[in-house]
Amino acid sequence: MMYLLLLIGFVLLIKGADLFVDGSSSIAGILKVPSVIIGLTIVAMGTSAPEAAVSINAGLAGNSDISLGNIIGSNIFNLLVVIGACAVIFPAKSNEDILKRDLWWNIGASVLLLITIIDGNLSRLEGLLFLAVFIFYLGLMVRSAMKNRMEETPMDVMPLWKSLLFVAGGLAAVVFGGDMVVDNASLIAKAWGMSDTLVGLTIVAVGTSLPELVTSIVAARKNEVDMALGNAIGSNVFNILMVLGFASVISPITLITNNLFDIAVLIACTLVVWGVVFKKKELRRPMGIFMVLTYVAYMAYIIIRDMPTV
Repeated sequence: MMYLLLLIGFVLLIKGADLFVDGSSSIAGILKVPSVIIGLTIVAMGTSAPEAAVSINAGLAGNSDISLGNIIGSNIFNLLVVIGACAVIFPAKSNEDILKRDLWWNIGASVLLLITIIDGNLSRLEGLLFLAVFIFYLGLMVRSAMKNRMEETPMDVMPLWKSLLFVAGGLAAVVFGGDMVVDNASLIAKAWGMSDTLVGLTIVAVGTSLPELVTSIVAARKNEVDMALGNAIGSNVFNILMVLGFASVISPITLITNNLFDIAVLIACTLVVWGVVFKKKELRRPMGIFMVLTYVAYMAYIIIRDMPTV
């Protein structure tokens, strides 16, 4: 039964995020916001709603292993699989703003996480710091959006009432689905003898990152590469600064030794993506394949590392 409930939870997460993104994107179209800003803010926050629901619910339950493991695992998945899959499907040039601003924010957020949690604990005060930095980041995005507004409203926007309905309904499904995922993932972890950290880094992280993957692939196929990259990068910044910040304010997050290695992997992956995109000014198919295979190798490593010894 717990497997069925876990599946239902993931369905609610994915469909809820889909409705949330459609509604949010339509509102952004009404406001005449360009696609790269949509990707970095509204779409990124919409597709990160599952991570937010799971990690915040885990924080409320006092389960910091899943709360932290989910965010680290999701961010690594976004960098290697979401961006890598987009490069495999539709290699294209990158937006200059992503190179000069957004990837650096991604690196900075990851380094800030490492610095603040290296003492073994992410406190409520540090969580408030994360939230303050996120508000500043959001302010920069809003300012950029206002400076680069489109002259005409896109043709495919929904009426405002329908957009708001999609946002409200999608968010409700995401929150309820996130609660189901946390509860049943914990039960499965105990049944399999797996640690909560392993479940957070694998099952929950991949499941809650599916909205980013689907949204970015669809955007890449429609030649909206800026939105695809912005979604993955913006989601990572949102996950660390807003989600972990809010979760640690609710309940301080305790670090386990393995998390330090995973955060280091996250920073290394971010630097590799930045280095490749900065040098080539584009993401090519061979690099995309390499990124996806690197994630497969990382998954194999953490499964072996965190499986209980007999």
